[in-house]
Amino acid sequence: ALQAGTMQQKRNIQIIEWEDLDKRKFYSFGVFMTMTIRATVYPAMLIRTRLQVQKGKSLYTGTYDAFRKILRAEGIRGLYRGFVVNTFTLISGQAYITTYELVRKYVSSYSKDNTLKSLVAGGSASLVAQSITVPIDVISQQLMMQGQGEHLTRFKVKPKASAAAKHTVTFGQTRNIIAQIFAADGFRGFYRGYVASLLTYIPNSAVWWPFYHFYAEQLSKMAPSNCPHLVLQAMAGPLAAATASTVTNPMDVVRARVQVEGRTSVIETFKQLLSEEGFWGMTKGLSARIISSTPTAIVMVVGYETLKKLSLRPELVDSRHW
Repeated sequence: ALQAGTMQQKRNIQIIEWEDLDKRKFYSFGVFMTMTIRATVYPAMLIRTRLQVQKGKSLYTGTYDAFRKILRAEGIRGLYRGFVVNTFTLISGQAYITTYELVRKYVSSYSKDNTLKSLVAGGSASLVAQSITVPIDVISQQLMMQGQGEHLTRFKVKPKASAAAKHTVTFGQTRNIIAQIFAADGFRGFYRGYVASLLTYIPNSAVWWPFYHFYAEQLSKMAPSNCPHLVLQAMAGPLAAATASTVTNPMDVVRARVQVEGRTSVIETFKQLLSEEGFWGMTKGLSARIISSTPTAIVMVVGYETLKKLSLRPELVDSRHW
């Protein structure tokens, strides 16, 4: 414990580890926090998906243009298509955090190196979370494409015959899309783009955590000593997110196309994207992605670090200074 103590003192910013947490508080606060973040950034996710799937600039010229057109044609509800289904990713969010913290704890018995712990834990957490998220993503992305984007996707929501069926619309549409995906591709259809997702999110997550700790440390060296750690962490989050997004964006474009257009080969999709739209095709949706990942990163970091502080075991509260 003494060695850990000196390790912590060398780092300006203390990292709260898994064994310091009261798990019940951690999970109940966590669900509430994740829901709030999801609702805030969902429209940016929807816009990003439509931008990535469109050919050239056939539908929208950019992020703001897409926002304006969707709002005008489909209203606020248009920006939240598929949101209800997407909330099921709450489960994967909790699985992500748990895996991250547990793997970190496991790796620390072999190595004290924080970068290694963050890298391995971030990658593993992503693997577990994606296995839960991909089917939900496949369904919610098909729902996101309904409305102005529906001609770009293989599945259309069948119109309801009677007006009486209006109130079942959310789950009616979802059931409808699920049935269509299953009829077309069987169970495998729900894991379409799984490999592309892993290739996007495992590196994304593995890169994010070490950069997050790195930027937080660098900022703490530059900032005045009385600057609250949370402020530094809130700045480090988006910097890490922008770094990770830029590195993994080409794969993200491929992932969106594989899932929405129902392709099978990651490599073929990649080649076709290059030949049709050149190198710039790889940056499609990057600004929407950075725009959606910046607030997410700030809220996530502030939320996650606050969550960990709120969930600290009572006997440890006084021993920590922030």
